[in-house]
Order: sequence, then C-alpha cells, then structure tokens
Amino acid sequence: MGKYSYERYDRQIRLAEIGIAGQEKLKHAKVLVIGAGGLGSPAIMYLSGAGVGTIGIVDSDIVSITNVHRQIIHPEKNAGINKAASASEFIKANNSDVQINIHECLLTEENAVEIISQYDFIIDAVDNFETKFLINDTCVYLKKAFCYAGVIQMHGQVMTYVPDMGACMRCVFEDIPEDGLVEKCVTVGVLGPVCGIIGCIEAVEAIKFITGIGNLLIGRMFIFDALNMNCRIAKFSKPSRTCKACGEINNS
Repeated sequence: MGKYSYERYDRQIRLAEIGIAGQEKLKHAKVLVIGAGGLGSPAIMYLSGAGVGTIGIVDSDIVSITNVHRQIIHPEKNAGINKAASASEFIKANNSDVQINIHECLLTEENAVEIISQYDFIIDAVDNFETKFLINDTCVYLKKAFCYAGVIQMHGQVMTYVPDMGACMRCVFEDIPEDGLVEKCVTVGVLGPVCGIIGCIEAVEAIKFITGIGNLLIGRMFIFDALNMNCRIAKFSKPSRTCKACGEINNS
C-alpha cells in the first residue's frame, strides 16, 4: 500500500463525526464486498474513496456488456474479464492507499468461513438467495457484522446485522424461497441508479460501523421505491427465537 495521504480525505476528516480518529479507523479496517455487480460497484467505489485500508472482493463471474448499465466500475473494454479483477483495476486507478484482496471464486460452504473470517465488516452484494443465506449464516456463526441488500426493478432494501444486537436476515426471511416464487432481475429488469442508491447505503453502513458513528440499520430495514420516490423503515424489534441461525431455541 502506498503512502496514506490524509490530504485526499480532507473534506471527510472535517466532519465532526469522523475526524482524524475516524480516518485512522478506516485506514486500518478490512471490508469484504461479496459480489462486484450492481450493488458491489457503488459500494466499492465509495469504500475505496473513503480510504478503507483493505477491501476484499469475491466474484467468480465475468463482465458482460449487459452488466455495464448498472455495474459502473466495469468499462466496456473489460467484457470477458473476471469482475473481481476488473473491480481491482478500478480501485488501483482511484486510490493507491487501498490494499486489494481478490477472491476469484464463488462463495461456498467450503470457503465461506475462511474468506469471511479475514474481514471486519461484510457487504452482501449478490443477486441470489442461496449466497445471501450463506453470508448471513456464516456471519452469525463468526460473529461478524454485515449489511444485506437487494434490488429488483425500481425497488431496493437494506438492513444491517451486528452480533447480539438485532435480527439477522434469516429472522426476517426464514428460508431460501422456492424457485419461481421470487422474480429475478434477469427476467424483469432493474434500474441502474437504484442499484447505485442501495449500494451506496451499504457503503455508508460499513463506514458508520467502522467509525462507530450514527445509528445503523440494526433491526430495521430501509425500503426504497424509486418509481414513486417513497421510502420507509420496517422495524424488527428483536431476533426470532426460532431463527435457524441466531435464535435461542436452535442455538441453546
């Protein structure tokens, strides 16, 4: 990692909530972004811009021309290149302060603990429920904080899990939906800027967690409707006692 330049973070350091102390925390933090697509792109952009010292990226997919309208860290010329490697190119060009760890693989039951255990905060930026539940269950097991998000068409949602402080994703959704019950972006589409808004909120949650400022979306889900420009907060008062990941009954 190159010489850490505090000058580039001047406007961020001027925030009373951040300051030099907060910037130091960001410098030494390690954040893992799982998925370098529509949600991962804006998250990676702003985490690297904020000066997070180490960013890990997990993605086994390659850049496609159908991605670039929303996956804005990938230029057209990178079509056919692994998305984690392409994202690494962006970070290197944007901020030499950042150390980048590339994981050009699927997150699986075999490697999830090994990969996730290396980081302080995890961002779920994937587009399938199987991996989302794997991220949730692994983070609960390892006592790692993470931010869940999802987007479809012109809608998005975000919530944050911190160990022993609120509901996890499985408390809310319980189990992986059966095939065909949930629509997918590949069939019904998604508006690019909605991915940007939701991915940016994930980055904000990561920065707040690292620096210890503000109120995280713990036990709360931010729900955004771009078509009607409405947003609301759904509250989950406490973890489900019967949750398969964090519930008292299943873990007693």
